[in-house]
Amino acid sequence: MLHAGAVQCGGGRLKTKKDFGRKKGCLRCGRRRGIVRRYGLHLCRQCFRETAPEIGFKKYS
Repeated sequence: MLHAGAVQCGGGRLKTKKDFGRKKGCLRCGRRRGIVRRYGLHLCRQCFRETAPEIGFKKYS
């Protein structure tokens, strides 16, 4: 019996399936590209731009 994520290959051995790609996305919208992870934010860049003033970030230029 195979466990989840296992693939049987020749010789009776089990080969576990490797996961690739991005695991975590934006905490606000779920998008997985352009993630700002600095200071543990885990927001995409679009959500970061929308919420930055509320969080306390200031734009100087």
